[in-house]
Amino acid sequence: MIYFTSDLHLGHANVLHLSERPWQNIDDMNRALINNINATVGYNDELYVLGDFSFRIPLEEASELLNKIQCQNLYLVRGNHDKNWARFPAGHRWKEICDYEELKVAGICKFCLMHYPLLEWNGSRRHYSINLHGHQHHQGPEYNLTNFEQNTLRYDVGVDANDYKPVSADEIIALAGLGLEADHVSF
Repeated sequence: MIYFTSDLHLGHANVLHLSERPWQNIDDMNRALINNINATVGYNDELYVLGDFSFRIPLEEASELLNKIQCQNLYLVRGNHDKNWARFPAGHRWKEICDYEELKVAGICKFCLMHYPLLEWNGSRRHYSINLHGHQHHQGPEYNLTNFEQNTLRYDVGVDANDYKPVSADEIIALAGLGLEADHVSF
């Protein structure tokens, strides 16, 4: 199974207030977000973090938090607070670090992954191409539901918009109305 999340902002005390998160301190937030990942994403699943894994903490501390995630297939699409990961020493747990990625899923759709929401993306005028992003810290599901109701295939995978846990590719595909009954598309 493939999962997506973003904007964990591990170690960022101000995000508790700026994003109205329900925890009293960053240790509680860090622990809860990692527990939510581990309760949702399996060991052999894939987890794409679309930016802002941590904020203003040393890479060694961020790496310690990353090591608490049980999933072994971790990918980072860098956000505006992930610049230091590019110089992280060999041996970190990210399988890939990039700024943009396209991911084809089961012949049903293509996800265009970037930290930032896009007005247009590769295939944006096609019914099978969805821009997955973070950055905006939407509260609750309204933004995502409204986008799909208006046939805008853009989805905020950030923790603030998704009950503080990752969202699966299957959930996004179903919400977008692309379902497994869709004809396989040629990308």
